[in-house]
Amino acid sequence: MQTGGFNFLFLLLICNPASAQLCQGSLGDPIINTNFGAGANPGAPLLAATTNYQYVSNDCPNDGFYTVRNNSNNCFSNTWHTITSDHTGNANGYFMLVNASIQPSAFYLDTVRGLCTGTSFEFAAWVMNVVVPTACSGSSIMPDLTFSIEKTDGTLLQSYSTMSIPTSTVPTWKQYGFFFTTPAGVSDVVLRIINNAPGGCGNDLALDDISFRPCGPLIDVSVAGFPSITISYCESVTQNFLFNSSISGGSGLPSYQWQQNINNGGWTDISGAITNSYSIGFGATAIPGSYKYRLSEAQTGNIGSLQCRTVSPIITVIINAIPVTIISNNGPVCSRGTIQLNASGGNSYNWSGPSGFVSLLPDPVIANSQPVQGGKYYVQVKNATGCMKTDSTIVIINPSPLAMTGFSDSSICAGNTLQLLGSGGTSWQWSPSAGLSSASIINPMATPMDTTNYRFIALNSYGCGDTAFTRIDVIKRPVVHAGPDLTIIRGNTIQLKGSIGGTYTNLYWTPSLYIDDVRQLQALVNPPSDMDYILFALSGGGCGIVSDTMHVFVYAGLYIPNAFTPNGDGRNDSWNIQILAAYSRFDLKVFDRYGELVFRAKDINKAWDGKYKGENVPAGSYVYIINLGKGHDPVKGLVMVIR
Repeated sequence: MQTGGFNFLFLLLICNPASAQLCQGSLGDPIINTNFGAGANPGAPLLAATTNYQYVSNDCPNDGFYTVRNNSNNCFSNTWHTITSDHTGNANGYFMLVNASIQPSAFYLDTVRGLCTGTSFEFAAWVMNVVVPTACSGSSIMPDLTFSIEKTDGTLLQSYSTMSIPTSTVPTWKQYGFFFTTPAGVSDVVLRIINNAPGGCGNDLALDDISFRPCGPLIDVSVAGFPSITISYCESVTQNFLFNSSISGGSGLPSYQWQQNINNGGWTDISGAITNSYSIGFGATAIPGSYKYRLSEAQTGNIGSLQCRTVSPIITVIINAIPVTIISNNGPVCSRGTIQLNASGGNSYNWSGPSGFVSLLPDPVIANSQPVQGGKYYVQVKNATGCMKTDSTIVIINPSPLAMTGFSDSSICAGNTLQLLGSGGTSWQWSPSAGLSSASIINPMATPMDTTNYRFIALNSYGCGDTAFTRIDVIKRPVVHAGPDLTIIRGNTIQLKGSIGGTYTNLYWTPSLYIDDVRQLQALVNPPSDMDYILFALSGGGCGIVSDTMHVFVYAGLYIPNAFTPNGDGRNDSWNIQILAAYSRFDLKVFDRYGELVFRAKDINKAWDGKYKGENVPAGSYVYIINLGKGHDPVKGLVMVIR
């Protein structure tokens, strides 16, 4: 490009100070871009060659000092703005916070080398007046900066003044700068920022993103057939693009070079792409990602230097990945079971399937499934970029048998057996298994001890099953006790001690002789001689009659044996007075000839074995006394122990 056009534009801007001093064309990549970095407070000090101000690590520096911060709060009784971020809005981004020195001076310096001659460059920075409007009684000193470009020997090439930077009611960043054209023979320059205003109350500022960039004619780009230079589509599609450019405001003989930046890996030149248009095709197998393109421009002879190029807006082609889907189901399932469909890999889902099935859920459920609902289920999966993929899964629904039992409930007598009846399936299982002839045949014999609910499961060759139930009520026979054998004296009456447990419908005693009421459990009897009495109970449900027998011993009078032979021969080895069973409160005592008590009994089942304290008593006569209870005189006599 020729420098005359830019010089004319520059002179026009100088002649019209109200016009912007920044580059009105296209910029190149920054040769210098000082953004001071990012991190926790405070930031590191600048190199000594960059500034002659003194660094402090704390917030709110005094006159002639600076700091590097990502925020600033409550400085000088809130006469400075509270700054929450750098000019880009990055809460961790650093900026340079400056309290100007009393005497005007330069406070930022940098050197740029290897520039192309006859090329325009922009020198700019973002600046904020940090003093609030009410500080210094509303008369604070305004920052007034000069941006200058010099030769390395100090010769001024060009400068620009911001004039007074006014206060603002809220923290406000503003970009200031200018552009110039390198004269012949100059490839290295010094960039300098000078604070022209004196120190004192005011003249305090924040500085960020100091840049030095090539400036050239305005480059516009377009994509043939597309309204935007940002294009997004889904993978697996073939696309061809024609990138076009137009340049305005320039002169001379430009050279072109298209560049690409794949997945933000950095800009590289595209071999052979040196015209103002570029054609590129993406096949169906193109890898998803971000593909960026731009046209770089410089005057012929300078295109080989990156520091001389300006660049166009970026054309972005985004190839979005289609969803990576995982589709499944819980089959095979049995009919009347639950189908669980599962899909993943997207943000939205659209299912369709047999029998008109539709769902927008990622994991829909089909309850009480039927064989007609088996088959292929399709799902359209869409991800956040709108790319879709259709996938499918095959659901298998196996038929289930119909389990049935021959009766819902029945009843049997305790101890009896009943055959269970089942149908359906090819294998079976009854539970509980206790009392069954077999738990795994279709019609087992059941002998339950108690009322039981039987569960019948019929299975087919697919392992599908069905369940039916049947109940057997067990009618238990009553438990009859006629009572203990009794002993009476002839002519007396005694009460029977019968009892019946469980359920029964009727009871009676036989024989009906010498009994006051055959239908009373504890009837009174007075047989003239020994007699058996039988107690009968009739059970419910036709489960038969249960009986028990007791014996009444009848004695003509009180007979007491007068001797026994406890010699262990099994005959007459103990002294047992059976008639005492007729006296419920008797008390028998036996004494030796010295009057010592050697035996005592109040229970008819306790007989004397001829021992005292575990030792055999001597043979001889022993005195007994029997107290028969109230209303009876004591009975006394002798019993002989014969050895």
